[in-house]
Amino acid sequence: MIASSLQLDRSHWPHRLALVLACATFPLLWVGGLVTTTDAGMAVPDWPSTYGYNLFLYPWQSWLAGPWDLFVEHGHRLLASAVGMLTIALVVVLWRSEPRAWVRKVGIVALALVLLQGLLGGMRVLLDERTLAMLHGCTGPLFFAVTVSLAVFTSKSWLTNDIPLVSPQSGQVRRLVVVTAVLFYLQLVFGAVLRHMPIESQPATFALAVRFHLLLAGVLVLHVALLAWLVVRHFRQIRPMLRLTLSLVGLLALQLLLGASTWIVKFSVPTWAADWFPGNEFANTAGGWLQTHIITGHVAVGSLLLGTSVATALLALRRLASSAPQYSGAASTIGATT
Repeated sequence: MIASSLQLDRSHWPHRLALVLACATFPLLWVGGLVTTTDAGMAVPDWPSTYGYNLFLYPWQSWLAGPWDLFVEHGHRLLASAVGMLTIALVVVLWRSEPRAWVRKVGIVALALVLLQGLLGGMRVLLDERTLAMLHGCTGPLFFAVTVSLAVFTSKSWLTNDIPLVSPQSGQVRRLVVVTAVLFYLQLVFGAVLRHMPIESQPATFALAVRFHLLLAGVLVLHVALLAWLVVRHFRQIRPMLRLTLSLVGLLALQLLLGASTWIVKFSVPTWAADWFPGNEFANTAGGWLQTHIITGHVAVGSLLLGTSVATALLALRRLASSAPQYSGAASTIGATT
């Protein structure tokens, strides 16, 4: 009863804003990937202004009717500004209506990350530095993961004061899904290294990075397959976790398809598959509309996999227990506010 009344007293705005922020951040990552794919990062040479104009006062006719790279880069800046303002609004709402101090601190972390991301993006333009572009590409998904975490922490699934489910497989699933989320982020880091590798890098360096990227992809396939088997077999009654796990399976299948397509349009069809593609007409054709969006989609779905795995990990930690918890009346009262 105590838990239910506390949930009714909570403001719905933290969860609503957290959801809006996470949903706005994902297209920002997509457009950011498009900036890199189309090599539009230096389409606007100044920052934080746009060709001397205030960011929000740049003539919309020049933006919409201008070159494609200017359209993408300036649009990326506008969307990033909107995400930054949403983050500030969420922190204010958390500070005013969220009783859990640790959730408010996570909001501060999100604000710090979005400010760092904006600074890295600006310095990348001012210094025209590929290393900063790579760091910018690594920080964006990390910020997205934090926004997803805030959406989970303020959700009904988290606030429901159910007794954690005890099972012999609980500890295994908890460890597996946490490691999987970490590996998804490392995979994104390898992807950022590949996309921003200096032109003067040795071919052997690029080949090594590709091998690590493929090896980690294989490990993630095994992790997600084992996780799905365990959740479907033992924890399907936890509907939010089941849905997220099945989403991971579908997204990973899509990501593998996009990854293979990315390699084909950027380089060539592998020799063992050459007979399936007569004339090798797909090789080295990156730059067209379809090819550009295949490559960008691979980057964006990678961030979506990270966000989904983080949400799954948090719910597993919340709803599964390795051993039976000890409850008392006082403990139950305190637990209702966590």
